[in-house]
Amino acid sequence: MEFLLQPGVYRTGDTSTLLKLLDNMWIKDHTVGAGTLYIVSGFANYNGGVRFYPYFTRHIQSGGKIVAYISGSTTQRLSSIQVVEALLECGAEVNVVNRKRLLHAKCYGYQTSDDEELVVTSGNFTGPGMSQNAEVAIRVEKEHIQEMNFSWTEFVDSISSQKWDIHQISAADVSGKKDPAWTLLYDEVHGTTKIDESQEVTMVITLSHSDTVRIQADRGSKAGLGTQYFWLSKGTFDFFPALTIKNKRGQKDTFSCIINMNYIDLDLVQKSRVTFEADNNLDFRLGTGAFRYTKKAKENDLALITRLSEYDYEMRIVPTEADVYPQLLSYATSYIGNYGKRFGYIGNTDLFRILDK
Repeated sequence: MEFLLQPGVYRTGDTSTLLKLLDNMWIKDHTVGAGTLYIVSGFANYNGGVRFYPYFTRHIQSGGKIVAYISGSTTQRLSSIQVVEALLECGAEVNVVNRKRLLHAKCYGYQTSDDEELVVTSGNFTGPGMSQNAEVAIRVEKEHIQEMNFSWTEFVDSISSQKWDIHQISAADVSGKKDPAWTLLYDEVHGTTKIDESQEVTMVITLSHSDTVRIQADRGSKAGLGTQYFWLSKGTFDFFPALTIKNKRGQKDTFSCIINMNYIDLDLVQKSRVTFEADNNLDFRLGTGAFRYTKKAKENDLALITRLSEYDYEMRIVPTEADVYPQLLSYATSYIGNYGKRFGYIGNTDLFRILDK
């Protein structure tokens, strides 16, 4: 048994987020291709599953199954077209429950011929639910599953037998989208819905040597070679749009999105790429090529990345000698890796109040 309150608030085991708990249960402690993986969630978006899509594909290709039940609505943003397309592309069975008959449960697990596990949680199959929202989760392993007489087969059969409006979407229908279930899903990529107030935040990150060596390099020098980017937290699924641009580099899968970045210190707006390395170190990186050779940022400075809308961001560099540096540094409360690099969040309203002093 293992219990946690994310992000890193309280835990009884080694994992601090729902994402890591599912990573352990589905990937680290489970044999690929063995049995059926289950997803039951009231809300679902593309970034909720982006860590798992390559594994889901391998699991099904190796003889396993995946069954998902998610909520849909014609009037609310519950589950997205993009997450359903991604799950179907993996080979999963996807069932959409019309919210008129409320499905608000969140649980995950697997069943094999001789084993079952269950995670019961408040965390949805979304980017925020997986890592940054204040969510609890408990992992129930085989012996306790047997003790309380839980069965994934009976659980799913019970859902299916309800007089709910449940649509099982066919993978063959992805291109035509003739099934009425598609109308219950919202569009993450082409939609125009304003971001939620809780997403109007600024990421505060301390810059490391690897973040800034190319920025401090002289033009044409060897130190300036390579790709210029900032390393971000492994758990920033909720801070960026859907990472739907897929690329396989050799045997490694990456997922990316393109955002509009306003570099305040450079008086420049240009496209920037955010990349998640799904099969490697699970790292996020933000392309910041505009800063190369500019000397605009050095090691230990702060980068403030402000989210203004779904795809619009702006960035400010706060040097270590700035008067507001100590106050803003206090928001970088979590560590990235083992080299002292830190990150955190501050509400945009609070940030602009501090900067305007």
